Amino acid sequence: MHGPILKENLFYYIKKYDIWSKYEVESEGVYIACASIHGNTLKACEKIKEILEKKGVNKVVLADLSREDFAEAVEDSFRYGKVIFASSTYNMEMFTPMRNLLMDLKEKNYQNRKVGIIENGTWAPNSAKCMKEILLAMKNIEIVEPIVTIRSTLKNVDIEKLNELAEEILK
Repeated sequence: MHGPILKENLFYYIKKYDIWSKYEVESEGVYIACASIHGNTLKACEKIKEILEKKGVNKVVLADLSREDFAEAVEDSFRYGKVIFASSTYNMEMFTPMRNLLMDLKEKNYQNRKVGIIENGTWAPNSAKCMKEILLAMKNIEIVEPIVTIRSTLKNVDIEKLNELAEEILK
């Protein structure tokens, strides 16, 4: 009537529920949620993924929110304790898929995570400010510096900032 009846591996399921009920980290690694319009923000996320892997992170999951399953994005946001949210600026806001993800996480009482932010915008990047507003309303969210701003396409100076962000998210 309300779901499956569990008869085996009860300890496994009880342990999972205990983790979820406390908003604890389920898996080690870094999750990168990316809302890219033309692919330039995604390229920056691919670069920080590469940087994190070179620094020895065994599990780095990158999701393009414009093309991937939304339920998986929510699940992975809760699964990992270190998350990077990256969004293009769209109409002086964050791109819609990122806003949808963050609002859904807020409604689900998202908490106890270390977060990095990457924004992209050609003449007036503003998505970081918008993401930060939502994230700061959540409980026990540590936003690490630097917040990385990409102006349209990834440049060498941006790669330096991505390296700094990677270092800080891993501390």
